[in-house]
Amino acid sequence: MILLDTHVLLWWATQQHERLSVVARDTIDTEQKSGQIAISSISAWEIAMLIQRKRMALAMDLREWLAIVGQVANVKFIPVDNGIAIESENLPGEFHRDPADRMIVATARKLGAILVTMDEKMRGYAHVRTLW
Repeated sequence: MILLDTHVLLWWATQQHERLSVVARDTIDTEQKSGQIAISSISAWEIAMLIQRKRMALAMDLREWLAIVGQVANVKFIPVDNGIAIESENLPGEFHRDPADRMIVATARKLGAILVTMDEKMRGYAHVRTLW
């Protein structure tokens, strides 16, 4: 199982595959065929904020876009539950204060998933498995 960071979700779902590393692209393809691709619901919040701040736009309503992504084979949105919320504030070691990143890392840890991210801070965090 893999968990996509928000930027990876956007690049993958909007067919910007050239922005993904070869390893990320191949891993996503493999998991889509025979595994599971998890996405934290905090990514919906991050995307909504980007749209609200006019830092990005989608060709359709965000709710519709998320529904379509959620229907892709082997893709599952993972809600931010109480356990993830608490874990995001109790991560072991040193990790930066961005709340969305903390929720995503906590989700990956809860699921035992590999986090697919380009983010160097996340990739440098020793307490979550990552790939890029």
